[in-house]
Amino acid sequence: MGHGLAVRVLREAGAADVGITLNPDVLLPATDSEADRDAVRRAQTMHNDVFLDPLLAGHYPEHERETWGELADGSYRRDGDLELIGAPLDFVGINYYRPITVSDVPFQDPDPATRTAVDIRAEESWRDGVRRTTMGWPVVPGAFTDLLTGLRRRYPGLPPLLITENGSAEDDRADGDGQIRDADRVAYLRDHLAALADAMEQGVDVRGYYVWSLLDNFEWARGYNKRFGIVRVDYDTLERTPKDSYRWYRDLITDHRDRTRTPVQEQPNR
Repeated sequence: MGHGLAVRVLREAGAADVGITLNPDVLLPATDSEADRDAVRRAQTMHNDVFLDPLLAGHYPEHERETWGELADGSYRRDGDLELIGAPLDFVGINYYRPITVSDVPFQDPDPATRTAVDIRAEESWRDGVRRTTMGWPVVPGAFTDLLTGLRRRYPGLPPLLITENGSAEDDRADGDGQIRDADRVAYLRDHLAALADAMEQGVDVRGYYVWSLLDNFEWARGYNKRFGIVRVDYDTLERTPKDSYRWYRDLITDHRDRTRTPVQEQPNR
């Protein structure tokens, strides 16, 4: 509702491009058990459908009562809510990092620090032999393609997409010459951009891609312990050092620009 009201105000003010950024997840059962598959359906409602369905499909999630019980009685809804929420958008932003495994295990401890640790253990058990970032997140580029193509299939009127966040936290350490050889981050970006290109070849309309992030920074509950930047920040001196991933991404952009640039027609001498 807050989003819908903001869209209305922005349109009235003459804004040309109005959208929203979401964090849809690729959710997979930890096992083939019926309980874990049911847990995935509930997680799908909580992570994805509660946002995407009202915004893009004009209805509330199908399994919300199964997921929230009495909290989903709808008593707080009013006529016209869906029309306000589902106002046309010029783009949808997507933040994506990794797939998530879900299991039907009751959660008892309300402590956020413990909850984070439990989430990481679940993700680390996702698949043997898959590299994980320092966040404990599995690196599965193909899941990125699955996410984007799945959104296109489920929401036929899907607006153009912007990939507003994608990147990896790595164990960045300077070599003796002061350089940060973050080969794992380069591989992550390379493979996820290839996965993005695959989705685009399958018809997904993507208009932009933004690496998370330019600089190392404060990462929510992880504070300064995790580094996502393609430029390293010394938190004591604030000195900034471009990493190998910075140079790789710079060169990628330059090469793409040079290959797609339209030649400028020669102008006659004046």
